[in-house]
Amino acid sequence: MYAFRPSGDELTCDDVALAAIAASVGTPTYVYSAATLRERIAALHAGFGDYPHALHYALKANSNLAVVRVVRAAGGFVDANSGAEIEVALRAGCVPADIVFTGVGKTPAEIDRAVALGVKTINAESAGELERIAAAARRHGTVAPVALRVNPDIASGSHPHISTGLVTHKFGVPITKARAIVREAAAHAELRFVGLHVHIGSQMVGLDPLRRAATAVIGLAQELHDDGISVEHLDLGGGLGIAYDDESVPPLDAYAAALVDIVRPSGLTVVVEPGRAVAGPAGALLASVVDVKPRGDGTWFVVLDAGMSELLRPALYGAYHRIEAVTARDGAPVPCDIVGPICESSDVFGVGRSLPAPTVGLVVAVLDAGAYGSAMSSNYNRHALPAEVMVDGGAWRVVRRRQTVEEQLMCEE
Repeated sequence: MYAFRPSGDELTCDDVALAAIAASVGTPTYVYSAATLRERIAALHAGFGDYPHALHYALKANSNLAVVRVVRAAGGFVDANSGAEIEVALRAGCVPADIVFTGVGKTPAEIDRAVALGVKTINAESAGELERIAAAARRHGTVAPVALRVNPDIASGSHPHISTGLVTHKFGVPITKARAIVREAAAHAELRFVGLHVHIGSQMVGLDPLRRAATAVIGLAQELHDDGISVEHLDLGGGLGIAYDDESVPPLDAYAAALVDIVRPSGLTVVVEPGRAVAGPAGALLASVVDVKPRGDGTWFVVLDAGMSELLRPALYGAYHRIEAVTARDGAPVPCDIVGPICESSDVFGVGRSLPAPTVGLVVAVLDAGAYGSAMSSNYNRHALPAEVMVDGGAWRVVRRRQTVEEQLMCEE
């Protein structure tokens, strides 16, 4: 059940009034539904059924400690894209065996830390990175479990900025070169090849690109098996989208079942890295109207106290988010452009929208903002990082307090 829904005159998160949260904590504030996070993880597990699989939630979508703890307790592991995300995972209660370490540009220090910890797998991006992982393993007197990220040259069908599976993209190695790279690297005693990794994009609303990518890496796994190199798992990445507007998106269990249908003949374990598909619908950004400006054509600019510094996706990708008042209001809907306070013309949340009688002080919710919202927030224009709230079991609590200017300036002295 979708977490953010009306109850009488109030928009609620799991039946907790959002207006009450905004009145207590202020705005801008992110609100998350613990129940939705659990339900999304459960639906994925149900789709895989009894087929061997592991869910490694992509921390890049939302790495708030409270979010990660809920996901871990619900049966999700983690996918980290930086050394700092590894530390977040450990702080959230994960052990190294829960962590898959991905990332295009791993630094020497990050590689050394991952090898020393003994993470589940390091998804290597290149032949050179495999050499660096082997060198770190030698220094630590250990054997590092690795997978190679391959680029299958398959279009994801999503926005160009979040497509990652073409040879023109920076991710992984061309699949045509992967066999030779693995054969050469497998000679290192310090490396143990455990998998192949592929991730072709984000916010995909169709299963065909995912099926094609899975089929490609299964073929590569068979070639490696013929070479005497047997892997244990196929890491098929993430990328399943959510319905921000009227998109038709496969249900989570159907997505998982489709991957199982393709992988089952190989007998290999499936690893997936869902991020947006888990966290996206579980979050909303609360913001207050700070100005209403007539445009002279019967429409209005409605200015919020949140902007691209709090939620970058609309400015970065032209992304759509539904926007609703948290308390029902009388009056006809007013046609408006809903914008932020940042000194950029791209700081726009929605064009050609409507709100009922927008006035200064009105609180709105920008929906489906649980992924790539707070994680991409910044201090541009010296905006404070927003507060974050978790709703669970009919109660709510602050899980990140609002940043202060003093905290912003601490590192500048």
